[in-house]
Amino acid sequence: MYKYKKIDKQYSTFEFEVNVPWIDIKNQYEIASDKLISQLEIQGFRKGKVPKSIGEKHLKKDNIYKEVINELFPRIFDEIIKKEALRPIINPKIELVKAKENEDWDIKIKIATKPEFKLPDVKTLVQEIKNKHKKDDIWIPGKDKAQDENDKNKELHKQKILNEILTSFLQKTNIGISELIIEEELNSRLSRLVDDVQKIGLTTEAYLKSKNTTMDELKMKFTKEIEDTYKIEFLLNDIADSEKIQVETKDLEKLFENIKDEAEKKAARQNAYLYAAILRKQKTIDYLLNL
Repeated sequence: MYKYKKIDKQYSTFEFEVNVPWIDIKNQYEIASDKLISQLEIQGFRKGKVPKSIGEKHLKKDNIYKEVINELFPRIFDEIIKKEALRPIINPKIELVKAKENEDWDIKIKIATKPEFKLPDVKTLVQEIKNKHKKDDIWIPGKDKAQDENDKNKELHKQKILNEILTSFLQKTNIGISELIIEEELNSRLSRLVDDVQKIGLTTEAYLKSKNTTMDELKMKFTKEIEDTYKIEFLLNDIADSEKIQVETKDLEKLFENIKDEAEKKAARQNAYLYAAILRKQKTIDYLLNL
């Protein structure tokens, strides 16, 4: 049976140093070997009927150990988060520290969970910002063209208030974002950037030069954006929880019915959870603007 040590890291991040006995690795190796042999297709034998002594000669150890890792590591991860009552918010980072035959294996698992923080006084904060802008709400309806312009200005004004509310939340709330989240999002953004730059025939160096920036400066900019984005997401989710803001089935159905393309509608229904999260976020924003 494996043993592990839990290490609390910064910002709701946890690291587990896991020692897996060689006997467990060996047993899993046998299971993995049997599984791969059952999938072999060798001349003279039907699939699944290859003798073990022959099948083993057609398997590479590296492939068997990959199967061991794919089967064993997720199981260990699932068992640990159940024992520790943790709810990861992104995929874990699993690192194989030591792996030698006939010796115990050491692995390291890093997990990011939702950060703990205290919400500010939401209603007071929103009212303060809206009171500051009350004089800007006074308008006089005119002709149709003037009315259209006024509607446009009202939307811009509403967006300005929302931005101020969210900025104030960020300033008044101490939320730390896990290094795992930042690392994953940063790598994703940089990969997309490299792909986009290559598509227009530029090198990354040429792109950075055209923007008068460096890779370190770009990483700092992206990191700040990632932190702010996640902080706002966590804040809005907590507000929705505290105010019991929910998305009902009828809300989703109304959204789906507005999608005319049947293939898109089917895909949307299959990702109902994602659309529910988007709708809940919008309901929360509407709640803040209507306070």
